[in-house]
Amino acid sequence: MNKSLQMVFEYHETTKHAQHRYARSLGYMDWSTQPDPFRVYRGAETITLPLATDNATPPYHLLDDDLPSAPLLKESISQLLQFSMGLAAWKVSGESSWAVRCNASSGNLHPTEAYLILPPILEEQEEKSAIFHYAPKSHALEMLAEFNTSFWETLPKGSFIVGLSSIPWREVWKYGERAFRYTQLDGGHAWQAFVVSAKMLGWKITRLDSASHDDISTLLGLTQKNRFFESEIADMLFVVSSEEIEPSTSIDTLIENIPLIFEGIANKLSPNMQKWDIIPAIENATSTVEIPQKKTSKSKVTRTPTRESKDIVLNRRSIHVMQKELSLITKEQFHVLLKSVVQSQDSKENSTHLALFVHRVEEYESGLYILIRNEKDKDDLVTQMKGEFEWKETELDNLYLLQKNDFKMISKAISCTQDIASDGAFSLGMLCNFSEQIQTHGAHRYKELYWECGAIGQQLYLEATSMGLSGTGIGCFLDDMMHGLLGLKDNRFQILYHFTVGRGHVDSRILTKPAYS
Repeated sequence: MNKSLQMVFEYHETTKHAQHRYARSLGYMDWSTQPDPFRVYRGAETITLPLATDNATPPYHLLDDDLPSAPLLKESISQLLQFSMGLAAWKVSGESSWAVRCNASSGNLHPTEAYLILPPILEEQEEKSAIFHYAPKSHALEMLAEFNTSFWETLPKGSFIVGLSSIPWREVWKYGERAFRYTQLDGGHAWQAFVVSAKMLGWKITRLDSASHDDISTLLGLTQKNRFFESEIADMLFVVSSEEIEPSTSIDTLIENIPLIFEGIANKLSPNMQKWDIIPAIENATSTVEIPQKKTSKSKVTRTPTRESKDIVLNRRSIHVMQKELSLITKEQFHVLLKSVVQSQDSKENSTHLALFVHRVEEYESGLYILIRNEKDKDDLVTQMKGEFEWKETELDNLYLLQKNDFKMISKAISCTQDIASDGAFSLGMLCNFSEQIQTHGAHRYKELYWECGAIGQQLYLEATSMGLSGTGIGCFLDDMMHGLLGLKDNRFQILYHFTVGRGHVDSRILTKPAYS
């Protein structure tokens, strides 16, 4: 086994939570070093974007239809960004205030940053292509570089590029060694937030398999270390277009034309940082791009009529308290929630299955269920999991009842004794084809598995919101306690993320104010 793969397996095992110990962290909140949640580039030209709040958007239930494509203009770019990475609201309690964003984030710490590479469409670009950083607090673009390139001739007209990066320190500050996990989950949430926002405009997003870590770092200016205090890591590169493109599309021409020096110095987020050697070690180990996977087809989800899609996105919230007496949901709601994440988020083969604790769903017995998202894994799961499980078929394709029982207290215990795991309609663990995927596709696949789970979480948030329900991602769970419940004895399959859906309690003492004046 090569060193990168060894580091992945070592990191994952080291950062598991257990009943007798949690993964290592500082153990308290060092408020003097709390990171600034907003990255800005001092000295870069700032372009304020027009707010899209009053724009009409398609009803949420029609987003999977073939909608007409919007033209590539400042206004459409603004809408894409506002309803994906932008602020949804400000929350105020006493003297404290904090922003809520459209993309969910562990601890509301938001390690993910977004960049755009645009052909010459804005008047500020002076007929040149340009690289921008998106500043969500002010809903503005910061111009980092301008250049000439013929790259756009290789893509459909009206195409452009989005890049995502992460600043792990924002999560490390609170979560210590386990923070790399949460950083990658947040990347997946941001990815799916872009997918949904693009659908509102009739656009499609393709993640480029061909883009290496070094290429993305070059495109986003992250290799220019003298412009940064905290480490910022390249993650994903997308082409946004009116039509699907090949994930293997080359960006060599674009790389050749990128200037060596960018404008703007990244703001310092903290006066100093804690040092956790395992974080840069796992970052380095997972930086090499994986062996591409085969593509799969997608299908639509049939939903009941809903509100405008922007209203769903702007009202998505993480809930801290579930109202168990109001959390009973219908069978139909349960099915639509699960169907919304059955298909691949990326036209790639699924690696994640859902192990569900069903608590309050009409016409469903309380118990442990599993939703198989890739049938090729089913035989292995049957073999690996407890032999006494029923594997009884349900009305929903690929959803199986494993064991009837009241799992409320067990699900709560597994989720670090958090009531939200037991007081909702159901909670779940995202069970990934783990060791085989990483050994087959390389260490970078570890990040991708978390991205897939984060994208599923973002979709569940939106789907629940569209029904008047609440959802919350749960990053704190006892890894091997969950594995033991399922009967798993090795790392062939591993749980990477938990989630819960029900009806949340809204604290009336916390005021909500508009995201932008």
